[in-house]
Amino acid sequence: MAKILVCDDDKEIVEAIDIYLTQEGYQVLKAYDGEEALKMLKAWKVDLLVIDVMMPKLDGIRATLKIREENNMPIIILSAKSEDADKILGLNVGADDYVTKPFNPLELVARVKSQLRRYTQLGSTVEHLNQAVYETGGLAINDDLKEVTVDGEPVKLTPIEYNILLLLMKNQGKVFSIDQIYENIWNEDAIGVDNTVAVHIRHIREKIEINPKEPRYLKVVWGVGYKIEKL
Repeated sequence: MAKILVCDDDKEIVEAIDIYLTQEGYQVLKAYDGEEALKMLKAWKVDLLVIDVMMPKLDGIRATLKIREENNMPIIILSAKSEDADKILGLNVGADDYVTKPFNPLELVARVKSQLRRYTQLGSTVEHLNQAVYETGGLAINDDLKEVTVDGEPVKLTPIEYNILLLLMKNQGKVFSIDQIYENIWNEDAIGVDNTVAVHIRHIREKIEINPKEPRYLKVVWGVGYKIEKL
C-alpha cells in the first residue's frame, strides 16, 4: 500500500483528497504546513507528496527544495495560481507535476497513479541476464537497473527526467518535437506544454552535460525539437 503525504493549510482540501485517495487503496498522511511535512518525511517512508504552494511557516516551494536535497520521490504541487511562471517555478525546484486549484479530484487521483507507476518502474532494481543498456560517448543508461552514468559516474534523475532521457537514448539521432516528448512521457494530449518539457530538458542537461550551454549529448534542433546525439 503506497503512502501518500498530503500537505495543505486548508484542512477541508486535505480531507477531500484523503477521501478520494483512501478509496483507491492508498494510505494517506496529513500535514498542514511545510515544516510539518518535512518532519513527517523523516518519520515515515513516503511514496509520493502532494503539497500546496502557499502555506504558513514553510511554503511548498521551499519545502520542495529541501526535500529534493535527499529524496527523489514524486512530488505534485497544488496552487491556486494558474500562471505559467508559477508552474515553471514549481517544476524548477523539482516537482514532477502541477495541479491548479480548483481541481477535479479524479484528475488528481489519475496524476497520483501515473506518478507512482513511473516511480515504481524507476525504483525496480531487478537484474536480468540481458541488460538493456543504451550508450553514446560517455553517457549510458541501463534500463534494467534504472541507472544513468556519465563517464562512469552515477547521475540521479527524477522519474520524469529518466523517462525523457530513456526515450531519446533509445532513439539516438531521431528528433522528437516537444509535443511528441510530452505525449510519450505523460500519456496525454500536448496542449501548451512547451515550458513544461523545456524545464525538464534543462534539468537533464544540468545533470549529464559538462557545459549545459554547449551540450554534447542532448541537442536542440531549432524549430523542430530535441535529440540525443550519436557519438
